[in-house]
Amino acid sequence: MQRKSKAAETAQKAQIGIIGGSGLYAMEGLSEIKSVSVATPFGKPSGKIVIGKLNGVSVAFLPRHGVGHTITPSEINFRANIYAFKKLGVTAILSVSAVGSMKKEIAPGHIVVPNQFYDLTKGRKSSFFGNGVVAHVSLADPTCPELSETISSAAESVGATVHRGGVYLCMEGPQFSTRAESEVHRKWGVSVIGMTNATEAKLAREAEICYVTVALSTDYDCWHVSEEPVTTEMVIQVLLANVALSKKIIAAAVRKIAPDRTCRCGAALKNAVVTDRRLIPAKTRKDLDIFLGKYC
Repeated sequence: MQRKSKAAETAQKAQIGIIGGSGLYAMEGLSEIKSVSVATPFGKPSGKIVIGKLNGVSVAFLPRHGVGHTITPSEINFRANIYAFKKLGVTAILSVSAVGSMKKEIAPGHIVVPNQFYDLTKGRKSSFFGNGVVAHVSLADPTCPELSETISSAAESVGATVHRGGVYLCMEGPQFSTRAESEVHRKWGVSVIGMTNATEAKLAREAEICYVTVALSTDYDCWHVSEEPVTTEMVIQVLLANVALSKKIIAAAVRKIAPDRTCRCGAALKNAVVTDRRLIPAKTRKDLDIFLGKYC
């Protein structure tokens, strides 16, 4: 018989988590706002999490790079961010991210809702497991198909040019690609390139949270020889124009996300833990009770 986790008994404070990327540091339109600090076994999240109501739906907002953009992609405490959302009762994460386009048809200003990731990051903490417990979740389809459909439809409803599906290549950064790297990545057939979302997707799956990326195309990386090499100034200029659109997309999407899930994301850990339950160290069991409590 499954037992109920003590962590799971905590009153839900937010249904939907919103992760803001470059340029998206605040979420207008929230009511009943409060800012909370969430403690985690993995350290501090990127900052305080803003909880409020958006179109009548409880949401939690966190800028992944911190207020004022003070945290590099490699420095983000991804585990703490996702754990904090789980602790607040979040069951769906909408992750907004600036990306470079690797395909001519994905022009700056377009929206991509990728359904695959290719991870080239180095040495990041991308799993909650270890320290005496091993779990292998399925990541064949790393984003939630139902949430992806919802966000794609919402984007189209507010007038965005949307590309459904595609591969998000996650590089380490913080530097942008060399021309040689960009050309190789193009030959792989990837759609966009960014620095954060593969790590989030892995952790969200382990946390049994539905996850989707709203990728904002800001530039053509540096492969497009008819364009000038990408610079921070160019990225920010296009990004700021996209921020208002991304907020409209999120506002339209939250009204369509049902609190009751029918996808497989909510049971991703079922049968994933391969460690003998009797051998899990007490501290590890306590730290991961928010995930494992209903299974062991």
